[in-house]
Amino acid sequence: MNTIFRRWFRKHKTRLERRLQKRTGGSPARPVLSDHTLHYEVADQTRAIPCGGIGLVHQLVGRIGLVGDMDDAVHVLKTHLPYHESDHVLTLAYNALCGGTCRQDIDRLRNDAAVLDALGATRIPDPTTAGDFGRRFHDKDARSRLDAFDRTRRRVWAEQPDAFFDLAVVDADGTIVETAGRSKQGPDITYDGRWGDHPLVLTLANTGEVLSLVNRPGNRPSHEGAAGERTRAATQCLEAGFRKVLFRGDTDFSQTACLDGWNAIAGLRFVFGYDAKPNLVARAEELPAAAWQRLTRPARYAAATATRQKPADVGTGIVRDREYETLRLQSEDVAEFAYPPTACAREYRMVVVRKTIARTKGQRALFDETRYFFDLTNEREWTPAEIVFSANDRCHQENLIAPLKGGVRALSAPTDTLASNWVCMVMTALAWSLKAWWALMLPDTTGRWQDRHRDEKRQVLGWEFRTFVTAFVSLPCQVVTSGRRRILRVLSWNPHPAIFFRLVDRLRQ
Repeated sequence: MNTIFRRWFRKHKTRLERRLQKRTGGSPARPVLSDHTLHYEVADQTRAIPCGGIGLVHQLVGRIGLVGDMDDAVHVLKTHLPYHESDHVLTLAYNALCGGTCRQDIDRLRNDAAVLDALGATRIPDPTTAGDFGRRFHDKDARSRLDAFDRTRRRVWAEQPDAFFDLAVVDADGTIVETAGRSKQGPDITYDGRWGDHPLVLTLANTGEVLSLVNRPGNRPSHEGAAGERTRAATQCLEAGFRKVLFRGDTDFSQTACLDGWNAIAGLRFVFGYDAKPNLVARAEELPAAAWQRLTRPARYAAATATRQKPADVGTGIVRDREYETLRLQSEDVAEFAYPPTACAREYRMVVVRKTIARTKGQRALFDETRYFFDLTNEREWTPAEIVFSANDRCHQENLIAPLKGGVRALSAPTDTLASNWVCMVMTALAWSLKAWWALMLPDTTGRWQDRHRDEKRQVLGWEFRTFVTAFVSLPCQVVTSGRRRILRVLSWNPHPAIFFRLVDRLRQ
């Protein structure tokens, strides 16, 4: 980071802090958001864009070789007049990164000459051309897209430190994509009566990347096809250099017919929820008292300052006054025993959590209730409590699927067939993977700032999609063309440009 930027960063940070800390004596006569006169003019010479960070994303795409991977994997267009396959895919991803919520928003980028200059493009596809491109695909084309992204992913992983390859945690879940299109081919009636698709999503918990995405009709069960996708993801991770791979999933994904095969793969572990069947509950009840240990969960967060007093629980009072039944967790205990699933030839660890629940009605105490929750695993080194905590962490995948639906808008069905919608989901979900690769490509420095830079890298990896877009893509920039160079000048300050310019320096090197 050069001296000019450091001086610019300190000046604007100090100026903003002084403005925010400024105090006025007494009570002001007018609100802070007061009415004032504004004058709008047209800038004839100066050009600016509100999404200046998209230029750095495009540089990242070139640096990791994504364009070549996409063009080599899929050949849909017979003639390039003038767009290649990668142009269409990147247009969809960049539209999501620039705040677009549908294909019509591509027009906003296409008709902005400054955005085109920042991308080094003469033009980009219009919405109708992008829609026609999405309708040209079949199932094998979606697989080819996933394979192309996997090749790029490996190059990004290869630049990570050695500790990154200790363990790859692969989560899988299905989600419903509802649609109102009755003439579309592929959607079906879901288990809860909705009309839509039921895509399967595999994610890497370490970074949040989408490892695989398979579209299915709405009436298909969650676990259908998951075994093959998990095996594909495990092969990719192990070949990339991960020393261990951990599969996690809820009770729908405990596919016992595949467990022996996965257990035979060196370095592959799994933790799956298991249905509380009567025989398992009976086994848990027969365990001696010495086999149970109290399960103490860690605090969800550490207070940075003094602990604040919790506000009154209004909801509990209403429930008590109206004499509704209430379930309240009293304690948790954990134990384990060996268990051979019916479809398996060997035994695995069955970790069981016993929850004691107090049942009340109004102010009357009824009876305590005991419930059992089971997790099946072949992990031999972890304690039962660590198995339980890892299985519970799988719920974080919902925080990855939610932005894929709401922020990226990848999980939608904009076209007319199941296969074309599958390909559109894969192409648009690239925006989420680009966010993860952006964070992974941040340099791991040494010296006095090493710990701080590593914390920033982990922080960006865990950000919501909208937070990432606001911090690093929606940067107002002036576009200057000087000689053979295109220059983007950042026009406003926020607390994150230091991280932004660290990646600028790395890609420049």
